[in-house]
Amino acid sequence: MGQLFSSPRPAPLPPKSEEAGSSSGTLPQDVSPPTAATPDSLSILTKAKGHYWYPNDGPRILDACGGAGVACIGHGRDEVVKAAAAQMKACSYTSYAHFKTTAVQELSDWLIESTGGAMQKVYLMNSGSEAVEAAIKLSREYFIWTGEPQRVNFISRSESYHGTTLGSLSASGHHTRRLPFGPLLPSTFHKIPACNPYRQESPSPEAFLAARLAELESMFQRLGPHTVAGVILEPIVGAALGCVPPTPGYLPAIASLVRHHGALLILDEVMCGMGRTGTLHAWQSLSVVPDLQTIAKGFAGGYQPASALLVGSRVATAMREDDKTFTHGHTYQNHPVVAAAAMRVQRVIEREGLLGNVRRQGVILKKLLRERLGKHPNVGDIRGKGLFWGVEFVRDRKTKEPFDAREEVAMRVWRAARGRRVLVYASQGCAGEGRGDHIMVMPAYDVSSREVGKMVERIAAAVEDVFPI
Repeated sequence: MGQLFSSPRPAPLPPKSEEAGSSSGTLPQDVSPPTAATPDSLSILTKAKGHYWYPNDGPRILDACGGAGVACIGHGRDEVVKAAAAQMKACSYTSYAHFKTTAVQELSDWLIESTGGAMQKVYLMNSGSEAVEAAIKLSREYFIWTGEPQRVNFISRSESYHGTTLGSLSASGHHTRRLPFGPLLPSTFHKIPACNPYRQESPSPEAFLAARLAELESMFQRLGPHTVAGVILEPIVGAALGCVPPTPGYLPAIASLVRHHGALLILDEVMCGMGRTGTLHAWQSLSVVPDLQTIAKGFAGGYQPASALLVGSRVATAMREDDKTFTHGHTYQNHPVVAAAAMRVQRVIEREGLLGNVRRQGVILKKLLRERLGKHPNVGDIRGKGLFWGVEFVRDRKTKEPFDAREEVAMRVWRAARGRRVLVYASQGCAGEGRGDHIMVMPAYDVSSREVGKMVERIAAAVEDVFPI
């Protein structure tokens, strides 16, 4: 299939040379790396419907990523629009400090029920960054209430991403996104290595797990266990690593160690949660229950900006028994229209059995990606769960050497994919220190097998446009 847009097809990458592959990371003199998309260069979107985007400068584009893993039931669902509009007519806004609303109460009760009562309190917000920020603040305040004000440190992981605000960015381990703001980030956030078996070779699964636990224990001891408020991590890492699941036993072992030292376990499910990996909450299939949990993205499917902080029994019990109030609030917290849209999105998922479809189509997506790209010389790893899959690109499959970041391989694939009329999510940093390129495939939960096949074929063709074989 030929090029469909006026923008040029990404040029093939230069062949590996001694200079390009050197440890200095320099590019050959005649190579001009492409630039990332900028707001001024983006198309104007005229419509989005079902699994397609309709830009003003060409044919419709198949949505294989939900924007940023958000559009979980596709675009243009009339019943969600009507639910939001009905709430606007009844009450478009009230301050969370003045009134409760039926919409927020119904959603909160449903969320608590969806966890089997493991989570007992809900704070409804608008973005994942806000939810993570709130989790950090509540962790701190919980230990003030319980007489341990010395607990001010947080432990998170390298190659992680938790948000754009200074607090959530402090918890993040994404090198490039942190770099401009380093001087502003507090020193109470500390990093341990990610759980990434593709890049952390080990003689056995047992040795791998032991090494990861030793890294966490070492950090506790370096800081002093009594000073650590919380350990925050993504159960299945999203944009920073490209859909990397934990190895078997990793999360329960981490949780046990965290609780042994009296800290809180905070699970960031902003990207991997709310059904994306086949269960409503990612931790429900991973044998662990968090003390605090953040959700967003697939929560309201993009129909409204929705996120939430879910509070587990340990913290909720302390608040209830000691009559404590979280010192926190946003103008649009507990927004009734957000709640109405999110609740209707979740009702659609329930009624249509879409979690089961995520699991079924996830098996097909895995199979097709590995069949089509698993032997490509520049595809190093294909990993994920449910409808949450990442493809990592490498210069050399045997050595796992990543490309120089300035070659912007992920963006080249992104542009080639758009030329093939399919949208994927592109990111860098999965190999550490800003290096490593990957794309993510995150279609809507109601995707069909035919559509999954079409997505994979177009994505594979785009990869071959960038890496001719």
